[in-house]
Amino acid sequence: MTDKVLYAQDGAIVTITLNMPESRNPLTDTDVVDAIVEYLDRMNADGSVRVGILTGAGSAFSSGGNVKRMHEEAERRAKAPVLTPKYYKFGIQRIPMAFERLDVPMIAAVNGAAIGAGLDLTTMCDLRIAGESAKFAESFVKVGIVPGDGGAWLLPRVVGYSKACEMAFTGDMLDAKEALACGLVSRVVPDAELMAEANKLAARIAANPPHAVRMAKRLLMEGRHTRLDTLLEMSATMQALAHTTADHREAAQAFLEKRRPNFTGE
Repeated sequence: MTDKVLYAQDGAIVTITLNMPESRNPLTDTDVVDAIVEYLDRMNADGSVRVGILTGAGSAFSSGGNVKRMHEEAERRAKAPVLTPKYYKFGIQRIPMAFERLDVPMIAAVNGAAIGAGLDLTTMCDLRIAGESAKFAESFVKVGIVPGDGGAWLLPRVVGYSKACEMAFTGDMLDAKEALACGLVSRVVPDAELMAEANKLAARIAANPPHAVRMAKRLLMEGRHTRLDTLLEMSATMQALAHTTADHREAAQAFLEKRRPNFTGE
């Protein structure tokens, strides 16, 4: 596996780090896409993983696409436009689909610039914490292209339709305070405290019954596009499963005994 993306597990928490600081962590290389997808699927299949953190090495979270490569390939793509959808489908679009499969809560710890596909990558996560130096831009229009990685679906669900339009139509940069004001991130912290704060939040999530957390995330994900009656049926079915778990019985017993519960994932 490439060293451009790192996977580290500490107890129930996994940290995935985009590890190309010299090029500001672009997402265009096939091996980078392969690694992100593989690691997300690995987390999903591993019952010991309760929460994940996604961050970038160096001064940027992710610069998104490689503009130099786009320029070099522009003429070739213009001559064979039929190939571009395949390039996206079997390339970067595999990342949002992997996030769509993921039942483990994911926190984006945004340590610097999150530009274009880098911004969209943060919206694939469930929660976003930013360092004070973080910057965000839905900047595709600035290079004459459109969000090809799902940003047009993801961003409005995070910041609302009007703000998403403003960001996508202007390509303007937001600083961390502006990102907080529009709900793009839930918290801004000093850069030096970013990973510590992300891990604190991850620990608060990991302290809860893992089956219940994963099922709650799945219901929230499905609720973005499912009818109410269908979601209610799903909720009732998952609730039936939740009632059978040892963690549910432990939670009720601990409540009655006025003590801290011990959840084992059973």
